[in-house]
Amino acid sequence: MNADGQLIPQDEAARLAAVRRYDILDTPPDGVFDRITALAARAFDVPYSVISVVDTDRIWFKSQQGLGELTELDRVPGLCASAILGHEPWVITDGATDPRTLANPLVAGEFGLRFYAGVPLRTRDGHNLGTLCVLGHEPRQVSSHESTLLEDLAELVIDQLELRLEARDRVLSEERLRREAEQLAGALQASLLPPTPPVIPGMEVATRFVPGEHGLTIGGDFLDVFRLDANSWALVVGDVCGKGAGAAALTGLARWTIRGAAVHQGAPSSVLRDLNSVLLADGEGDDHFCTAVFGRLELDAGGARVTLAISGHPQPILLSAAGLAERRGAPSLPLGMFPEVEPQDDLVELGPGDALVFYTDGIIESRDRIGDLFGTQRLIDTLTGCADCTADQIAQQLIDRARAFAAHDLTDDAAVLVVRVPVKGH
Repeated sequence: MNADGQLIPQDEAARLAAVRRYDILDTPPDGVFDRITALAARAFDVPYSVISVVDTDRIWFKSQQGLGELTELDRVPGLCASAILGHEPWVITDGATDPRTLANPLVAGEFGLRFYAGVPLRTRDGHNLGTLCVLGHEPRQVSSHESTLLEDLAELVIDQLELRLEARDRVLSEERLRREAEQLAGALQASLLPPTPPVIPGMEVATRFVPGEHGLTIGGDFLDVFRLDANSWALVVGDVCGKGAGAAALTGLARWTIRGAAVHQGAPSSVLRDLNSVLLADGEGDDHFCTAVFGRLELDAGGARVTLAISGHPQPILLSAAGLAERRGAPSLPLGMFPEVEPQDDLVELGPGDALVFYTDGIIESRDRIGDLFGTQRLIDTLTGCADCTADQIAQQLIDRARAFAAHDLTDDAAVLVVRVPVKGH
C-alpha cells in the first residue's frame, strides 16, 4: 500500500515499465478493441464494458462501451486498480454490500455501480497492464461459463497488443537497419569518389555528385582526380552498369585499375584498353561493363592541355572563353564487353577562360514530368551561358539545371568534373 492508501502490486515498477513498453496510453480509439468491449457488454447483458490500462495515478480507457466521453478515472481501490493485484477474475456481485468497493466513487457516488467483473490483461511475461471488465447497475452473479468467456476476450486483447508491439518493433528495427544501410551506402559511395579535388597549380577544379532517387541502392558513377607526376594529373569520370553491391565492386575495380594503369601507360587510350582487359578477365555478361573517359592534364605556359580518350561515355564539352561549346573526343565501345576496343586520343588545348567539362549520363538522361530528356543540347545551352563562370559555378549550374528540369527527382546518379584555366586578374 502506498501513501495514498492504494494497494500496489509487488512488481509495480516492472508492471509500469511493461505499460510503457506497449506504448498504448493515450492512443486513439481502435476498432478491434471497440468490437471486443461491445461483444463483452452484449454477452453479459450489461450497459458498460471497458478495456482499461492502470497507469501510475489513473485508470485510462483504451476502449469503453456506454460511458459517453469518459476516458479515464483516478486510480482508486476496489475495481480495476484492485483487479490487477492478482491473476484471477475480480468479481463484485453487489457493490453496495461488498466491503471491497464501499468507498469506490463509482459505487458510493451518483453512478450507482453494483456489478463489476474484470479479468487482468496479463502480458506474456507476467505483468498486469489493466483489465477487461463489464459493469452494471444491477447486482448479479457470474457463471463459470461467463468467467471463461471474459478470460478468453481478455486474451484477445493481449493478442492484439502483442501484434501491435511486434509490428511497431519491426518498423523500428527496419528503420534502424535502413539508417545503418544508408550510412553504409553513403560511406561506400563516398569511397568511390574523391573527397575533395586536389589542387592543380594555375587551374580551377570542381566536382559534383548527386545520387539518383533509387533508395539505398549504391550507384555506379565515379570520379577521380590524381597526380601522375610533377606536371601532369589524371582526370577520370566513369559509369558502371547496374546498381547495388555488384556495381560498387565493379566500380572499385575500375577505379583502381585506372590508377594502376595510369602510372605505366602514357596514352589515355592505353589506360582504357588495360581496363577493358581487366574487366573481361574479371567476368562477362550484360551487366559487367562500364563507360569511362580518361584525361591526362599537363600544364604549359599558356594554360594546359588535356589528352583524353573515351570508351562508351558521353563526350566531354570544351567551353571556350568566348562561350562556344564543342564536344571533344572520339566515341568508342564500352569497356568489358568486347575483346577489342579502340579508343582514340584527342588533344585539347586550354587557354585562359577555357573549361573542359566531364559528366555522366545522369545529367543528359534526366527526364521531366512528361518524359522528355534533358539531352546534350540543353547541356550545351546551359554551358554557353557560363563563359564567365568559375569551374565551381559551372559544375553547380549543370547539377541545378538538370535537377530543376527533372523536378528535383533525378532517377540516376549524376556526376560532373570541370577543369578550367582562370583568367588572370579575375
